[in-house]
Amino acid sequence: MTDNAASDKAEPATRVLPAGPKSVRFVEVTSAAMAALLDSDLDRAGAEVGAELTEYFLSDGARWLWRYRLNQLTTHPECAGWLSKVVIAEPEGTVVGYAGFHGPPDEAGMVEIGYSVDPAQRRRGYARAILAALMRRAAADARVRTLRVTISPDNAASLATIAGFGFTEVGEQWDEEDGLETIFEIPASEISAHGRRP
Repeated sequence: MTDNAASDKAEPATRVLPAGPKSVRFVEVTSAAMAALLDSDLDRAGAEVGAELTEYFLSDGARWLWRYRLNQLTTHPECAGWLSKVVIAEPEGTVVGYAGFHGPPDEAGMVEIGYSVDPAQRRRGYARAILAALMRRAAADARVRTLRVTISPDNAASLATIAGFGFTEVGEQWDEEDGLETIFEIPASEISAHGRRP
């Protein structure tokens, strides 16, 4: 036994992210690719990112996102690297959706995760693979202290996706685009950047 009080403090638990059968990688959606998508030019956008994009990237919700993110990159270029990315399933090389963060860590060290899986690829485990990969990416950055996801209380599929990842409900908010959302957060210190205990 030691009389060092600091040694009696329990270390915070490091969460092991749920393993899944799917693996994904990310490719940045550049401002040129976003502009092409807003022009409904899938071929040009795909050439810009180096992947064959689907019609899902031209849906109304996606187009709103590209317009918003393009404006964000124009006014805040420091956001580059944190915003929207094409999600590619590995080893297949199939584009399954898009994902990223709402921006770099804010003054409190919080980042908010956002992702969307192409309806043709849903219910195959990609959402959980995307979430785990984004959590690892955020946890690897020393500036990140908190990860957040916001989900409509009626979105059972998204609520099921985050189950087991350690998120805690911390409140709710009204989003102009999505309506009422429940806010979930997890401290970055509880996540191993490698998805396993150190």
